Amino acid sequence: MASLTKEAEDRVVSLLLAEGLADPNLVGSIKVQAESAGKPVLAELIAGKLINEDMVARATAAIIGVPYVELKNITIDQDVLSKIPGDASSRVLAVALGEKDGMLNVAMVDVTNVQSTDYLSNLINQPIRVWMSSERGIREVLEQYHGDFSSVKEAVDETNEEIAEENANSNVKTIVQDSPISKALTTILSYAAKTKASDIHIEPLENSLIIRCRIDGVLRKIMELPKTVAPALVSRIKILSNLKIDEHRIPQDGQFTVLVDDQEIDLRIAISPVTWGEQVVIRLLDKTGVSMEIEKMGMSGRALRDVLNGIKQPNGMILTSGPTGSGKSTTLYALIQQIKSEQINIVTLEDPVEYKMDGINQIQVNVDAGLTFASGLRSILRQDPDVVMVGEIRDSETAGLAVQAALTGHLVFSTLHTNSAAGILPRLLDMGIEPFLLASTLNVVIGQRLVRRITEKREMYKSSEVETKGINEIIGNLLPQDKESVAKVSEDLGYSGLPVKNDDHYMLARGVNSKETPGGYKGRAGLYETITVDEDIQKTIINHSTANEIMRLAKEKGTITMRQDGMLKALSGITTIEEVNRVASDLS
Repeated sequence: MASLTKEAEDRVVSLLLAEGLADPNLVGSIKVQAESAGKPVLAELIAGKLINEDMVARATAAIIGVPYVELKNITIDQDVLSKIPGDASSRVLAVALGEKDGMLNVAMVDVTNVQSTDYLSNLINQPIRVWMSSERGIREVLEQYHGDFSSVKEAVDETNEEIAEENANSNVKTIVQDSPISKALTTILSYAAKTKASDIHIEPLENSLIIRCRIDGVLRKIMELPKTVAPALVSRIKILSNLKIDEHRIPQDGQFTVLVDDQEIDLRIAISPVTWGEQVVIRLLDKTGVSMEIEKMGMSGRALRDVLNGIKQPNGMILTSGPTGSGKSTTLYALIQQIKSEQINIVTLEDPVEYKMDGINQIQVNVDAGLTFASGLRSILRQDPDVVMVGEIRDSETAGLAVQAALTGHLVFSTLHTNSAAGILPRLLDMGIEPFLLASTLNVVIGQRLVRRITEKREMYKSSEVETKGINEIIGNLLPQDKESVAKVSEDLGYSGLPVKNDDHYMLARGVNSKETPGGYKGRAGLYETITVDEDIQKTIINHSTANEIMRLAKEKGTITMRQDGMLKALSGITTIEEVNRVASDLS
């Protein structure tokens, strides 16, 4: 808020009252209290929620004769934002709006602070014209600095100069800790961490280098660099990952840890030779940004009850399946979090250890040293475990050992790569597991995928004819058939306030598109289907039934499929029908 004299404050209050923006009686009461306590009147009115910052800023601008700009939901081009460095913008609470007539228009909170305006003008070496905005509006724009790659561009220019100089003087390039390319890599990693990206893709083309980030499961191009930067950038990543810098013919895998905003983030590195150079994929593992509560991840209703019953058993297997990046490991961690206690010994075998958890003995697979899933599992069974988690069942030997562990009184958690929960059963049979062993050891199998969540800023709309038809076809038999059954059905399915089945339309939500929430989405939720392996399912396993036959029986017994779960989430305002169709259109 701008620094105002008492006279100016009174004029602002009078203007707000004249425009009918505040209750005169309440304002008068708080004003008397503030003056007697020697406190600023406007601050007390804002604290009492009689007015807000935007109202004060607009009125103040009118009083002191400065133009006002509303910055809510405004996206400013990065080239314009970068005219004022991010740290200076945060310190002074000022952001660049654009140039006109040789002057830079700048929005500020305290436009009366002459020292701040002089500082900014000298910093950018350009005259400025100030506009007033609220602190909330300024801070909303400051969030857009997450995508400020001006330092990368500077690093690229410096690196190109270094390359040109080295070409003239030497064939050897030394990359030091404070080199421009190190700063560029730090900026890219910081952006990915702040936007909650799960992966960074550095991809060489014939004449350029593309940087893409996977945010909420969708890849987005964030920048394009000159091809000349590629060797230095890849070499820097190799150095940090302890990989061979001079090896360009075969894939290499590594890892290292970075500190972003005082949080450690583990990075898994995969480098592969491609047509135009070397491709780098960086997986970001940030346990602080991941919920370890199964309910918050999106599991509810019948699926949640099946899983909780399954992990209460003293022995047996709980298996989860889905494509790469569908959150299988996170689900297992959440389930282990549910049962973790001082009374039981939990040992995990992972490749890699993604989330470090206290009270659990976690073992990292090391194939080069001979520590595979199979050999590690043999060792674990000699360590008196109660619960064993195997990161992934990849081969027949590991599958056989996991089944034997379940038969000998252990609770075993693991994952497989299949399209659905029912697909787990034929997959294990293909690995050579005897049907009668499989039938007697499996407690529950889980299928899952991830959909993007609708952001908090949203709007409601009536479903189209096609959407209504799809909802009725997929979950019409699950929805309440009358108002009297809404509460009972909603409780059973785990989604509050489900609508009564309607052949006309349903009310759906969609998020507001913005730079911070592209497409109107932010964060992800799981779609789940679970199958409890009871006597009837056991018989189908022994008879070598197909995945479709097993799923058909499971649905008759009450299983909610992933696609049905997605439609229920769409009706509950968690995601959209478009997102469900994108992720689960291949499922029944």
